Amino acid sequence: MTHTARSVALEAVRRVTDEGAYSSRLIPALLSRSGLSERDRALATELSFGTLRRLQGLDRAIGLRASRPIGRMSPGARAVLRLGAYQIAFTRIPPHAAVGESVGLANPRERGFVNAILRRLADDPPAPPTGDAEEDVSARTGLAPWAVRELRVLLGGDAELAAEALGERGWLSLRTNTCRTSVSALSEALRAAGIDPRPAHLHPDCLLLDGGEPSRLPGFTEGWFAVQDQASAFVVSALDPQPGDRVFDPCAAPGGKSCHVACLVGASGSVVASDLRPERVTLVRRNAQRLGLRVLTLAQDATGLALAPRDGFDRVLVDAPCSGIGSARRRPELLWRPKRADLSPLAKLQVRIVAGAADVLRPGGRLVYSVCTFPRAETDAVCDALVRHRPELQPASIDGPDGPAPRLRLWPHRHGSDGMFVAAFTKRR
Repeated sequence: MTHTARSVALEAVRRVTDEGAYSSRLIPALLSRSGLSERDRALATELSFGTLRRLQGLDRAIGLRASRPIGRMSPGARAVLRLGAYQIAFTRIPPHAAVGESVGLANPRERGFVNAILRRLADDPPAPPTGDAEEDVSARTGLAPWAVRELRVLLGGDAELAAEALGERGWLSLRTNTCRTSVSALSEALRAAGIDPRPAHLHPDCLLLDGGEPSRLPGFTEGWFAVQDQASAFVVSALDPQPGDRVFDPCAAPGGKSCHVACLVGASGSVVASDLRPERVTLVRRNAQRLGLRVLTLAQDATGLALAPRDGFDRVLVDAPCSGIGSARRRPELLWRPKRADLSPLAKLQVRIVAGAADVLRPGGRLVYSVCTFPRAETDAVCDALVRHRPELQPASIDGPDGPAPRLRLWPHRHGSDGMFVAAFTKRR
């Protein structure tokens, strides 16, 4: 089969929306075997990620011009309509080309139906909603209405700014592996390759790039950098590992934070990184090998910890499983895929993991809890439950960009990073 930019994008949109695939894994895999030119790969990437980012508004527009609800359409027709509607509304592609090329991707029996709706969208595009209701903000920003409501509780008038920033394409963030090179040396190597890196304001070891394939960048093979958002690098700063420390990371995959810690504790320290599934532990091991760092890996359930030094770990980092909405800049389906009903089971799991991790922390040791999301059920409520049920865990201060605090949030519209919640505790002696 001959692939085109649009056919690759269509498969990506359909599989992410209807099969639960992850865009950050699926789209690079589809592109790698597509045989497309660099120009067409760029178009396929823009159409795929753009359609997923704008899904809430696209579905609204399609619904206003269709003769039946979008949920009653076939998956194939629905995906073609979404892809075509994105081209009409958000690209410079001429409307007639957007309509014609999209209709050509549809099942022959559905082309008349798809053509009629796309032509209505091109000839009479619905105006974006201007109201303040959560559904209106959702259509403008791409974030699910329930999440917009949660942002309003947390941020008040800044909620729409935060939602817009979560729906934007994020910078490619490289954290310098300072055990192999320096920030200045990595910057010089990138500039020599025609790439202009920007310094990251949140973490001094990070450099920001306007996209690119990490494995093709200078220094990748040599282990000069890890692909890691500056918010994740900040989490390690909040943990504050010192040379010689013994550190445990029970939810480690793919290993960016574990490797960062391993560099900081040095040869006199140790890092134990575990995850539930062996294949995810393999990711940690591969990252550590490329970066030239020593990380001890273990496959185990984080709620039933079985390995610890006799007198406990000096530091424990719990980067817990979560709804992940804060990382939607690279995985746009997280704008709308998580449901409010998902939060309670996640919060219970998060409390169990942190409580188990506290058991292997030595008295006087430091524990950091982080999640790349913002709902209160996964953030403040988890910390409140820990303080109630594990009184030996005392809140500890973190030096944040807005001042010291025991709990803090990072936001893309304020700090230029992923959305992240970080809290620190000290175990009472």
